[in-house]
Amino acid sequence: MARLQLKNINKRWGAFVGVKDLNLDIADEEFLVLLGPSGCGKSTTMRMIAGLEGVSEGEILLGDQVVNHLPPKDRDISMVFQSYGLYPNLSVYENIRFPLRVRRVPKDQHDEMVMRAVRMVELEDFMHRRPAELSGGQRQRVALGRAIVRKPTVFLMDEPLSNLDAKLRVSTRAQIKNLQSKLKVTTVYVTHDQIEAMTLADRVVVMNAGEIQQVGTPTEIYNTPSNTFVASFIGSPAMNLIDGRIDGGTFTAEGMKIEGLKTKHSGPVTLGFRAEDADVCEADGQITGPVYSVELLGDATMITWRQGGALVSIKTNKDYRAEIDQIVDGSIPVEICHLFDPQTGARIALD
Repeated sequence: MARLQLKNINKRWGAFVGVKDLNLDIADEEFLVLLGPSGCGKSTTMRMIAGLEGVSEGEILLGDQVVNHLPPKDRDISMVFQSYGLYPNLSVYENIRFPLRVRRVPKDQHDEMVMRAVRMVELEDFMHRRPAELSGGQRQRVALGRAIVRKPTVFLMDEPLSNLDAKLRVSTRAQIKNLQSKLKVTTVYVTHDQIEAMTLADRVVVMNAGEIQQVGTPTEIYNTPSNTFVASFIGSPAMNLIDGRIDGGTFTAEGMKIEGLKTKHSGPVTLGFRAEDADVCEADGQITGPVYSVELLGDATMITWRQGGALVSIKTNKDYRAEIDQIVDGSIPVEICHLFDPQTGARIALD
């Protein structure tokens, strides 16, 4: 049983709080992604799980055992780093074999275990090469092979794809997802890339300033963000957020009017909607104004307006064309709108 629990975890360096009151219950075989901007506390959280950082307060439980005071080598955890961490003087085979030697696994088991890992990361043709003779993607696969050569209780992955180019990220991301589904090992994955989080995770933990902002499935995080931070961090492009007023269910802002919102809330409000949930229209739209930019994305065209101090984007069909400064209307169905408190950023539930 590889259930991992973090209870009331705090991490401080003097007066600076890196992680505050963090509580997580990670199920056996779950793929959990810690997502957030640089400095949000996600890597610190991972390092505390690994035993590379001490916990100021709280408990980390692996199964039923509190592991706060166990050194990293006694936690039965494998970690994949952003920097690969390969031994330059060792071949691919020996790099993958190294954890077995350290843990004094009987030598007669090494070859079978190493070859199993080599096959899983598709490195059969590179076993005798050294890291300097490999591409970035191949080096990352060696690091993955080294992590999976024995079946640990937990995998920890700290931004393992950030050194790869865009094409390699896509293929390696798919390989990580496939490996985890086959190995069925509890995995905690750290990234600042929301696409990685959405495509890999069973659940996503969105963090900011050392605190959890929302925990949920990728669908929950995307469709019902808990606050404006999550709304603006998840999605490409991010959710449009427009400050205005709502009275009697009608939202108004410069160049915008949306009627029929089912809420008793009145006064200042932030309205949000996803670019792909709206569309351009011929006339009488909920947003009207001069086009700020037109971007052909291949499968769609992105039309952007400047609305007050913000840019508002709508995706439409790939054949749509408009000129800069041309007056265009946008259709924003009331059922796709989200409301947030402009002071706290918290989500306002619609009736």
